[in-house]
Amino acid sequence: MTRSITFKKIALSATLATAAAFSLAVPAFAEYPERPITLIVPWGAGGGTDATGRMIAGLLQEELGQPVNVVNRDGGSGVVGHSAIATAEPDGYTIGVVTVEIGMMHWAGLTELTYEDYTPIALYNYDAAGIQVRADSEWNTVGELLDAIKADPGKHKGSGTGQGGIWHLALAGMLNDAGAAADAAPWVPSKGAAPGLQELVAGGVDVVTCSVVEAAALIEAGKVKSLAVMGEERLGAFPDVPTLKEATGSDWKMAAWRGVAGPKGMPDEATAKLTAALETVWKSAEFQEFMNGRGFGLVWKPGDEFTTWMKDSDAALGTVMTAVGLAK
Repeated sequence: MTRSITFKKIALSATLATAAAFSLAVPAFAEYPERPITLIVPWGAGGGTDATGRMIAGLLQEELGQPVNVVNRDGGSGVVGHSAIATAEPDGYTIGVVTVEIGMMHWAGLTELTYEDYTPIALYNYDAAGIQVRADSEWNTVGELLDAIKADPGKHKGSGTGQGGIWHLALAGMLNDAGAAADAAPWVPSKGAAPGLQELVAGGVDVVTCSVVEAAALIEAGKVKSLAVMGEERLGAFPDVPTLKEATGSDWKMAAWRGVAGPKGMPDEATAKLTAALETVWKSAEFQEFMNGRGFGLVWKPGDEFTTWMKDSDAALGTVMTAVGLAK
């Protein structure tokens, strides 16, 4: 009897030891995220995309409990950064800010990337284009600017982004709508609004089309003035800037948008966790005050809603680019 009990104890001990060894050999599942996340910004430092991206990164890391490191990957009219996001390992640890250019670059023949190459997380911003000139410019209205461009095609240059970018399309479309050639004001490519505006102040170009918020610092410094905004209504932060419709009667509108996405094929768990965290960030008083205080437009469209937005934007931009001769 004693011997039987002893054998049972030995057998039980062996079983427990085997189970313990097995549990040590198989690592426990770690909940996402378990390490730092990289947030790629496909434009240079100092512009609106960089500013909003860095704000999101700072608040997002508080929600996720892991560092969110911003990496600027500009170049190629947005192709470099957007490609870096799309081709990253789809594990949830590399995401990025995708912009309206993702619906334009392939139409311009710059890349084959489209919105279908990404895992949408959420759209967070929508900004209408503004028309900026130097503060000492002779033009005080858009009408005066358009008259000067029509009177001497090729003389007055524009900038604000890369060739075929959203702000280029804003100017080309406005000229086309006003009855001028889309290239009547030759475009000088730049790596975003910030360097384009610096070129404006330096006298290298005559007009910059970009969001008014991107020009806000130079407007406040008395170096730049905004003549109009290509949106449905005036901006709350810039109530004295008329809409293009008010200034000229034109119905032409153009706007940039920004959202967060990752490479196609991300795990559902990571996508859901990021969407929930980003929604908390978007709704936070700190983010709302940051966006409103600087004139950034706020919009929230998660997941499939963001996909639909990108699809519709892609189709509309293709139509406009074809009309003004920018589609390849």
